[in-house]
Amino acid sequence: MLFGQEHVRRYIETDGEEGHDWQDGVPVLILTTTGRRSGQERPTPLIYGRHGDDYLVVASKGGAPEPPAWYLNLSEHPDVRVQVKADRFNARARTATAEEKPELWRTMAEIWPAYDEYQGKTERDIPVVVLERTG
Repeated sequence: MLFGQEHVRRYIETDGEEGHDWQDGVPVLILTTTGRRSGQERPTPLIYGRHGDDYLVVASKGGAPEPPAWYLNLSEHPDVRVQVKADRFNARARTATAEEKPELWRTMAEIWPAYDEYQGKTERDIPVVVLERTG
């Protein structure tokens, strides 16, 4: 099973032939954020879902009390790059609103049921991030 930077490398090299379908066919994209301190590009493999034309990812960090670094980077630099299989595009990332979140959370928990378990492990309200294609 792929994970981390090896996952990113193989996904990019093979246009997602290796790495898009993760455990039991769970879909994975590559989200590239800009480091809020370093200014460097940070590619991360993440489980994704769809809502209309938008892509959805969850900032769970397995239910840790603090959010993942990629989510913190979005607060400073919401313009990101996304790769889904061979499709590479620019997007703007935003946190789902309180009104949107219940529906979007259900969508993501159907894909990866452990998200419900992760939310139960932390006091932090785990965000759903909406990736809106910009180009």
